[in-house]
Amino acid sequence: MQPVTTQRVPSAEPSLRAPRLRLTDGEPSLPAVTYDSEDYAMLNRPLETERHLRRVVRFLAPEAGDRVLEVGCGRGWLTRRVQQLCPATFGIDVNPRSIDHGVAPQLSSMDAVSLRYDDAQFDKLYSFHAIEHIPDAAGALCEMRRVVVPGGRILLVYPAEPIRGLYAMPGAWLGFGNPLLARRLHVHKFTPRSISELAERSGLTHVVSAFDFLITPQFMTVLERPGRER
Repeated sequence: MQPVTTQRVPSAEPSLRAPRLRLTDGEPSLPAVTYDSEDYAMLNRPLETERHLRRVVRFLAPEAGDRVLEVGCGRGWLTRRVQQLCPATFGIDVNPRSIDHGVAPQLSSMDAVSLRYDDAQFDKLYSFHAIEHIPDAAGALCEMRRVVVPGGRILLVYPAEPIRGLYAMPGAWLGFGNPLLARRLHVHKFTPRSISELAERSGLTHVVSAFDFLITPQFMTVLERPGRER
């Protein structure tokens, strides 16, 4: 399959100015697993980068002038590809070792439930296989809502697991030496319905969900922050 080479005509000159940071941070969360791991960071490789890029293009339709945030960017393989479409794309990951070994610019170590960005900094946001790792998933969705502009859209991709933690066992073994940590990596088993319910309580509107069976079964859900003037 050929890689995505879509060329977009920019509607405005993209701004590479860094997004504004908050003056104060929220309280730090207590993750189920400490992700400060060199081995876990190096598991992040560009295996599905082109397929993920097609999902970003399909569901978010990014334009060259958009400001975009990736939550759970790992080493930044996908961030780097999206930056070719939208130069003002930024990535964050809770594992500082992933950022140490980053392959793209504009990456930061940051917790998804305490984003150090000011309000309404991004036009689009996407997150691949991260939401199921976050104990306070509702808090993460609230933060995602806060940092996107009114009318901004969020793409979540997460595993369609028949049993919670099933698809995390290889990562738990290779990254932490213990496959029994799989259910501490995948602390949630989400479906489009449960994500939609959680998103609604977080002030987000469900737009569309889809299912993909390639490589591992996974769901895709698009959410929107209400408030754009029509």
